[in-house]
Amino acid sequence: MRTFACLGVLCFYAATGLAADLFRIATYNVENYLLHSNETRPAKTAEGRAKVREHLLSIKADVLALQEVGGTAALEDIRKGLNDGGLVYPNAEIAFGWDTNIQVALLSRFPITARHFHTNDSYLLNGRRFHVSRAFLEADIRVNAQYSFTLITTHLKSRRPVAVADEAEMREQEAILLREKIDAQLNGNRNVNLVVLGDLNDVRDSKSTRGVIGRRPALIDTRPAERNGDNLPNPISRYDPRNITWTHFYGKEDTYSRVDYILLSPAMAREWVKEETYVFTASNWGLASDHRPITAAFFPQDK
Repeated sequence: MRTFACLGVLCFYAATGLAADLFRIATYNVENYLLHSNETRPAKTAEGRAKVREHLLSIKADVLALQEVGGTAALEDIRKGLNDGGLVYPNAEIAFGWDTNIQVALLSRFPITARHFHTNDSYLLNGRRFHVSRAFLEADIRVNAQYSFTLITTHLKSRRPVAVADEAEMREQEAILLREKIDAQLNGNRNVNLVVLGDLNDVRDSKSTRGVIGRRPALIDTRPAERNGDNLPNPISRYDPRNITWTHFYGKEDTYSRVDYILLSPAMAREWVKEETYVFTASNWGLASDHRPITAAFFPQDK
């Protein structure tokens, strides 16, 4: 049984025994988790794969979105390693897009009642047609008889420059297509429990990230941070607290930034437990990936 600190609304749930029923959702870019190298990407080392497993076994997410998974065999390697460590995911999905090297994937302890792989989306940019590199994976997940939610995971265009077009403009166009999927959910039912998560590959104030978050209704940014004791507000009240939220190290620029997100519809945000939402920290985290996993917790009951 998990143990939870008695913070705010958690005190009530701890007293009633419901805190143990929280469920956790996580997202993690596992950086080129390939079992075999190819012309453009190296295979993941045994040490790197073991570190990924170590991180995921520590988080113990009930639903796990993954990016940069190198095919079905790589997903099964992750799944088997977690199973051997006592974390069993009976349900798995992987979505193949135009990038044949890496995919987005999903592992779930809960039943997946529907799935939709958006694999062929395209856009026009400067008179040229481009396809979204990595698919959008959409799934309906049933936590219990009374509670379910829809998940959309993504991995938008990287910040790595390419010769064919401006990478920020490409990412913005992918974000527009993703937001169309989000609006289709929200316009169909404003009370839908929706979580959009994954690697958006840019900071919150970028055009692409703002496009995904949207307006009317906007998604709620859970903004996971390190659980290191930082709890003071920002002296400038209009800004977020100065706690540590970075999720990605970009070696080319020697920068740390927040590019991985867990975003919620207004309805699902009512079940969100802010106190149990965080950036996972560990020593030698970079052996596993150039990203750090983030996770958020929820009550499995509509409010």
